[in-house]
Amino acid sequence: MHDIVLISDPRVTSIPVEESGEALADVRGVLAVDGRLADPDGAYAHLREGLLARLKDAERRLPQGYRILVVEGYRPPALQRKYFEEYKDELRATFPEMSPEELHTAASRYVSPIEVAPHTAGAAVDLTLAGEDGVELDMGTAVNANPEESDGACYTAALNITAGAREHRKILGGALEAAGLVNYPTEWWHWSYGDRYWAMTTGAEAAIYGPRSLT
Repeated sequence: MHDIVLISDPRVTSIPVEESGEALADVRGVLAVDGRLADPDGAYAHLREGLLARLKDAERRLPQGYRILVVEGYRPPALQRKYFEEYKDELRATFPEMSPEELHTAASRYVSPIEVAPHTAGAAVDLTLAGEDGVELDMGTAVNANPEESDGACYTAALNITAGAREHRKILGGALEAAGLVNYPTEWWHWSYGDRYWAMTTGAEAAIYGPRSLT
């Protein structure tokens, strides 16, 4: 896990964005959507059209009896900044010896810094695997469990989860990777397409989705 490239790494932040201008699309009615992080404007249920098309492709690749359950997609910049600063404050209270630079890096394991955050571009989605009845399956941790509370089990390749949870992660990841998405390795539920992390992972010269407003 020490080999993981964090989203705050210069190898990611230095990648340029060549904005495609692609619209944000509402995923409700297309894929199953969980309402736990719903906002009044429905921002959470929007993704870039290209990412949504690939999620539909991924769901078709799942074995019979499995479904993708979307938890959160687009995230307004103000909310992204709030999440990052709140988690950094938690880390500062727990690890007072950390320097500001160390806190920034540690926080980026779990929440993307605003300047590179793929959720604010509609390029990332937090999701999980469900059965045919829509009930979430065991994935080893809850969606959005942080490294401290999960003892690192939130890392995609974590070994301290059950065999069943590991198999579910393999099923979900296999379908998503085949459809062209990439995973942020510290969060098994976080997948993206078209953002800087996707570009770094795939060797693309530039990201195609940058920050944008819902309207």
